[in-house]
Amino acid sequence: MSFTTPSIGSRVGRTFEFGRTHVVKPKGKHQATIVWLHGLGDNGASWSQILETLPLPNIKWICPTAPTQPVAIFGGFPCTAWFDVGDLSEDGPDDVEGLDASAAHAAQLLSTEPADIKLGIGGFSMGAATALYSATCCAQGKYGNGNPYPLNFAAVVGLSGWLPCSRSLKSKIEGSQEAAPRAASLPLLLCHGKGDDVVLHKHGERSAEALKATGFENVVFKSYSGLGHYTVPEEMDEVCNWISTKMGLDGSQ
Repeated sequence: MSFTTPSIGSRVGRTFEFGRTHVVKPKGKHQATIVWLHGLGDNGASWSQILETLPLPNIKWICPTAPTQPVAIFGGFPCTAWFDVGDLSEDGPDDVEGLDASAAHAAQLLSTEPADIKLGIGGFSMGAATALYSATCCAQGKYGNGNPYPLNFAAVVGLSGWLPCSRSLKSKIEGSQEAAPRAASLPLLLCHGKGDDVVLHKHGERSAEALKATGFENVVFKSYSGLGHYTVPEEMDEVCNWISTKMGLDGSQ
């Protein structure tokens, strides 16, 4: 389903009222903080319950809730969404205003973390799309609207998602001397089920390829046979191992 109408994200005077944020405190020594973004229509509470069970004692998880807003793919019906979307893929129109607002909200949640704490961002589905968009802002050093992006990430994770604004990314990265080395060094893990009938596997695969073609050299793409639009323990085990390695976590209590 694809919408080409100019109404995607173009409502005048949009305000973004984010919902409740749920925090999972580290069970051991605090070494890293990761903002985790839920999927379309969900909330921060559901993912906080999953993340709390992971064997990552050194991570503080911050799970915000997206604003409730009209969503084009649902005919304008309002639900929790990080941005407006007409197509759950990299092919749809990009709501840069909504993406910037959500990326800025995630950055704000991380802005008060101590200087020695490593920072990360991740998400599922639309949350993964927002996390990947945040990664591209991090590499460029600015949001889509040109405002400075304040953070550097040690790790970025996207499950069952896609890369927004992929069509213009290459020129933006190649047009900046600072962006190319930041893109090359940023670790990203993308995971996708081959049985996903909501965000098709090919969109996740294309997104990983687009990132690599743009100069993001540290991208890992993992496929899971038979996995639909959800997560399974095998995938979360992969995520845990990858995060521990990339963020240098020692598992200390």
